Amino acid sequence: MDGAAGPGEGPAHETLQTLSQRLRVQEEEMELVKAALAEALRLLRLHGPSTSLQDSGVPASTRDSSITAPPGLPPTCSPSLVSRGTQTEGKLEMEPSSGPPGLSNGPPALQGGSEEPSGTQSEGCSSSSGAGSPGPPGVLRPVQPLQRSDTPRRNSSSSSSPSERPRQKLSRKAASSANLLLRSGSTESSRGSKDPLSSPGGPGSRRSNYNLEGISVKMFLRGRPITMYIPSGIRSLEELPSGPPPETLSLDWVYGYRGRDSRSNLFVLRSGEVVYFIACVVVLYRPGGGPGGPGGGGQRHYRGHTDCVRCLAVHPDGVRVASGQTAGVDKDGKPLQPVVHIWDSETLLKLQEIGLGAFERGVGALAFSAVDQGAFLCVVDDSNEHMLSVWDCSRGAKLAEIKSTNDSVLAVGFSPRDSSCIVTSGKSHVHFWNWSSGAGVPGNGTLARKQGVFGKYKKPKFISCFVFLPDGNILTGDSEGNILTWGRSVSDSKTPGRGGAKETYTIVAQAHAHEGSIFALCLRRDGTVLSGGGRDRRLVQWGPGLVALQEAEIPEHFGAVRAIAEGLGSELLVGTTKNALLRGDLAQGFSPVIQGHTDELWGLCTHPSQNRFLTCGHDRQLCLWDGEGHALAWSMDLKETGLCADFHPSGAVVVVGLNTGRWLVLDTETREIVSDVTDGNEQLSVVRYSPDGLYLAIGSHDNMIYIYSVSSCGTKASRFGRCMGHSSFITHLDWSKDGNFIMSNSGDYEILYWDVAGGCKLLRNRYESRDREWATYTCVLGFHVYGVWPDGSDGTDINSLCRSHNERVVAVADDFCKVHLFQYPCARAKAPSRMYSGHGSHVTSVRFTHDDSYLVSLGGKDASIFQWRVLGAGGSGPAPATPSRTPSLSPASSLDV
Repeated sequence: MDGAAGPGEGPAHETLQTLSQRLRVQEEEMELVKAALAEALRLLRLHGPSTSLQDSGVPASTRDSSITAPPGLPPTCSPSLVSRGTQTEGKLEMEPSSGPPGLSNGPPALQGGSEEPSGTQSEGCSSSSGAGSPGPPGVLRPVQPLQRSDTPRRNSSSSSSPSERPRQKLSRKAASSANLLLRSGSTESSRGSKDPLSSPGGPGSRRSNYNLEGISVKMFLRGRPITMYIPSGIRSLEELPSGPPPETLSLDWVYGYRGRDSRSNLFVLRSGEVVYFIACVVVLYRPGGGPGGPGGGGQRHYRGHTDCVRCLAVHPDGVRVASGQTAGVDKDGKPLQPVVHIWDSETLLKLQEIGLGAFERGVGALAFSAVDQGAFLCVVDDSNEHMLSVWDCSRGAKLAEIKSTNDSVLAVGFSPRDSSCIVTSGKSHVHFWNWSSGAGVPGNGTLARKQGVFGKYKKPKFISCFVFLPDGNILTGDSEGNILTWGRSVSDSKTPGRGGAKETYTIVAQAHAHEGSIFALCLRRDGTVLSGGGRDRRLVQWGPGLVALQEAEIPEHFGAVRAIAEGLGSELLVGTTKNALLRGDLAQGFSPVIQGHTDELWGLCTHPSQNRFLTCGHDRQLCLWDGEGHALAWSMDLKETGLCADFHPSGAVVVVGLNTGRWLVLDTETREIVSDVTDGNEQLSVVRYSPDGLYLAIGSHDNMIYIYSVSSCGTKASRFGRCMGHSSFITHLDWSKDGNFIMSNSGDYEILYWDVAGGCKLLRNRYESRDREWATYTCVLGFHVYGVWPDGSDGTDINSLCRSHNERVVAVADDFCKVHLFQYPCARAKAPSRMYSGHGSHVTSVRFTHDDSYLVSLGGKDASIFQWRVLGAGGSGPAPATPSRTPSLSPASSLDV
């Protein structure tokens, strides 16, 4: 098979990766040993002659709290902090802060008999001496003598000013599977030792040899340490939920249609269902209502593809469907091979897989033969030579193959009268192929090409579509707006040694039909032909001799005509270049039944009391969707890229953040802009109302969070303050349930906490926020969700996260086209999840609806919106049984794992 690894290449590569990872782990262990020895030396100096302490003027109470462990706790740091292959909380304290300089990354000193740290940091376990400016990881700082009690500490407000502290930057060292190491706050062995938080560990145990055990966990992203403090109510990680959640997802509705950049994308089946595609999903849509009426209806979905679908073909029986996908890469960067699936539209079962390993880049066009019960399938791939191949559908065997052309091929089809005749068209060409099956023996077939001769007619830049007429002629539509009629002629050949007859295809008639390109031609059951224009957006019906009979114009906001399919009776289905699917006829006009965005999506928020949600993205459209009616409620042009949005708790207004630093507040009913404010000149990444609706937080790429006080149900806002302290752009934020505090994440993986009600103050001791309850949980970094991060993550693998309102599950949108469901809290490394596929691009956002009955997810560049029904425990019903699939179905297929 093409692309297969050579003998021994795969195992050798894996062995090399394993050895490299072990080497990195050993290097970390050496740094840990060095750090522990330096700490031991410092402690030995501290435990020197008692007279030196007494002479220094340090009070006895301070000496006791600095050196002696509080009652009921094990002694403070000792040389046994490092065990084989592990990292301890002693090491955590010796590493630089993951937040801005001056913040307390570790909990303060344990004093007296209290089980919780106080507000000052212990000098006994901190590797930072004096001013406490952090150094680079793995670098041992000089050992300093014990300072007087008035020496500034790391968490003291009297430490060096921000202007004097260099801003920490992300390490540029290579990221690998060793760069995401989840470690608990003790000496957990990398060789599978028992969780330290659940081990008894008496005073003589190495696990209990310091006073920070069970306080925090740590993970690494791109070599940067991230410390997360364990809530006081959790005595052991064993108490936390394990396994995937009982809830499951079922794909309820797909918003959108891929018409902007694809052809052969709209057909009607024998059942009356309309079949089209977007992302990795082929949608079977059952229209509701009459022609030109409201949409309604329902959807089914074929989800067997592992990457974006690019073209469709319907078998002559009107039941079987062939769909071709593009090539892609998996989460490890390995290429995925393009393939064609032949499947049953009634059962949604895959019947045959065609061409695995035979195509390059993707499948560009395909067609079934007509006169022999659809026994053959013709495929054109997207390689440089645009290979044309013919396949036996029942056996999946390739019968013939030939290089087509170096120019793009846009359409392919078998003649309905003769399966040995195949036509392809594209850039500056139309080719007529004569195919011989070679007695059905795989590889024995032949393909011979004859070029269409334009003669006195101008050769167009593109011939984008064609149809076969009942009389044997062929109509083509081109980029000049002309419909050309091609006929076959046979002339005697006088060339010695050649056959007595020569067959040619020439133009017999031309009609100027449209201004601009013709994107679609459709032969109707009554023998008339429909043409769809690009620039003029007209649908024209043509009679014999290309006489125009009737026409209609598509409204401009739907875009140009991309595809046409004939429905029941006089009903027509029209796909447009702005990803809308219209339904109607030439007399009464057309109305949309499916609509979608046309460019990359990022902004998503759900209504606080209705099954509605709002989306925005790079196409500058702001759309409100009705999740119950599966329809677009309204849309408006923002004039700028929308990146984030949030509803006010009353639902009366919605705030939208733009890429220029502007944010708008709109009335959800009238769509009137009630506020238009600009904060900075960089893009806004998150906007969030407090749960009581009294504050609005705006997270910007200028590293600041702008806070506004809100009144009059969100229609009025005035600047309250700014949260300054992040060293990179804001990515996510959440409000506490009391509306007084904010938790925020940034681009360099900081977790910071802010006292908004107290004047937008940065809470320098992050440990004190470990028990705070949050109204929402969308921050991707935090103790309650750190288990969602996969091994080997580089920090960009998770784009969005959302906890359900009942606080039982958390949904995750990753960078590998997947949606995950985890139990909440998810605070175990490598936590299992339920994984769902269907998006063809990075999933940019996920949100639960107000009652947790649905989950909405956004595809990035595929511009798709998926609405998932939440089933099982806490959902609207039991999880449906997974339909059976053929054994050849790939793991990342329509099965929900």
